[in-house]
Amino acid sequence: MWVGLAVLALACAALWIRLAPSDPAVWHIDPVTDTVPDCIPYAVPGGARAACEVADSAADALARLDAVAVAFPHTLRIAGSPAQGRITWVTRSLLWGFPDYTTAAAVPAPQGSRIDLFARQRFGQHDWGVNAARLQSWLANL
Repeated sequence: MWVGLAVLALACAALWIRLAPSDPAVWHIDPVTDTVPDCIPYAVPGGARAACEVADSAADALARLDAVAVAFPHTLRIAGSPAQGRITWVTRSLLWGFPDYTTAAAVPAPQGSRIDLFARQRFGQHDWGVNAARLQSWLANL
């Protein structure tokens, strides 16, 4: 009986993680940092940040990044658009469906535009470098 209850509890937890709603009001936040835009993601508690300067306009840079992001496995846009200047995506892990949220904003810069990215996890306290690796992959493909 206890084994059955443990299995049921595990199944309920897995369903909650997989089906947890993604409220854009909570996750679609301003990712701007005070860092030098060197395009190298760095870890922050529960996630990673990065900033880059690119030669494209802000809208064009975000459109290119959006194409890279939605081509990434298990990733969907949940809020924003290139025209709005900010986009948030959710990327879910393959097995359990843990959601990680990545927000990018672009603003004009002297040589084109600056993109600020903030990737973070929803559950847990350590992301084991997953968010920084995803940012690195997206920026490499940008």
